[in-house]
Amino acid sequence: MLYGIALGSNLGSRLENLQRGVALLLERLPAKVTAQAPVYETAPVDCGPEAESFLNSVIEIETALEPHELHSHLKRIENDLGRPEKRGRNAPRTLDLDILYAGGLQIADEILTIPHPRLHERRFVLQPLADIRPNLVLPGRSQKVGDLLNALPPNSEVNRVSETILGSEVIWSWE
Repeated sequence: MLYGIALGSNLGSRLENLQRGVALLLERLPAKVTAQAPVYETAPVDCGPEAESFLNSVIEIETALEPHELHSHLKRIENDLGRPEKRGRNAPRTLDLDILYAGGLQIADEILTIPHPRLHERRFVLQPLADIRPNLVLPGRSQKVGDLLNALPPNSEVNRVSETILGSEVIWSWE
């Protein structure tokens, strides 16, 4: 199944945190990265005044894991890279990994909501996602990702800082 995963970091070596998160994902899971978006520096959204800028990106992976199983692995990777399990909402973080979509599935339970519930409102997710999947129509939506991005108010606080997370256009896979 194809999954879109958003990555974000606003503590420490932000780009290194994103790279290490993807590396751990590929080390631990039977998955391959099929697409990776550029990395953007973005202003914090719904965070406290002390929050630093984020680096954000999106990868698409292919794996046979079920959504809840993947989610559990992603939370473990966040924890292993220093994100506390108990934390305030939108607290600064070394790494944030969110499942944006899982094929054409829709899930809404106490653990997981797919597609991500605020994805369509957030430029810091839509911009990198539109770079790799502009024509994707998310389950429960009628507009393409590129059209959702274009419908947002202009914002100059999303700046491309790197072409890719992994430093190459090569498709990476778990071995």
